[in-house]
Amino acid sequence: MSRNQIDLKFPKAGVFIIPVIIFLLIFISKSTETISSGEAGVLYKTFGGGVAVDEPPMGEGFHFVLPWNKVYVYEVRQQELFEQMQVLSSNGLEIKLEASAWYHPQVEKLGLLHREKGESYLDRVIKPAIRSAARSVVGRYTPEQLYSSKRDVIQDEIYAETKKILDKQYIQLNEVLVRDVELPPTIKDAIERKLKQEQEALEYEFRIAKAKKEAERQKIDAEGKAAANKILSASLTDKILQEKGIEATLKLSQSSNSKVIVVGSGKNGLPIILGDQ
Repeated sequence: MSRNQIDLKFPKAGVFIIPVIIFLLIFISKSTETISSGEAGVLYKTFGGGVAVDEPPMGEGFHFVLPWNKVYVYEVRQQELFEQMQVLSSNGLEIKLEASAWYHPQVEKLGLLHREKGESYLDRVIKPAIRSAARSVVGRYTPEQLYSSKRDVIQDEIYAETKKILDKQYIQLNEVLVRDVELPPTIKDAIERKLKQEQEALEYEFRIAKAKKEAERQKIDAEGKAAANKILSASLTDKILQEKGIEATLKLSQSSNSKVIVVGSGKNGLPIILGDQ
């Protein structure tokens, strides 16, 4: 075989091999899917009934997929939705509410979520659910209740009502946090004045109660002292007083201080003690 014949055959073989290699590269690239951490994949079978709801979602890692099928990748880690809403209180006043929701898809039902809600399930399901729950819950309370003691209560109620909706939509709701409740400025000022007046009234009542207790204590103390003196006076007879006087005289006579003791010269026969002056 001559050199010219070899040169003529080689281009023909190259023209055949190169398309095969390109086809294989395209086939391999279309037949693989890599699922990252915190994600899961839903398989769509073009010639096999659509979304594979009966198969578990694809987990993290490398997967082979037939090139005519497709994989839809969802984030399954906890995500946060921040919402600012305008809602009405029980008396029809407009309230601005800021809330956050922590959620993630129910992984085992990811195929159903994709088939029924689609990739935009956040806008189609979660946002309408939390807005509806917030309107329902806030509408039960007055602005005074929302401003003061009911924030934790409405937070729990919004969570409970939203979760009731999302559990049926293949979404796991973990928490709802009410970050701020903003009232109209005039209503807020009126509530703050009212709360201040109530606080001052409570302080005044406390001072009155404290003064009454102190007066009662002093009365009881005085009555106790009077009763004790009455008992003591009734028990002090002349003989007891004389005996106490003699005991005191004996103690004083033993003192080194100069003194003159006249025995029996005082009232009731008690001694008189004269100093050096």
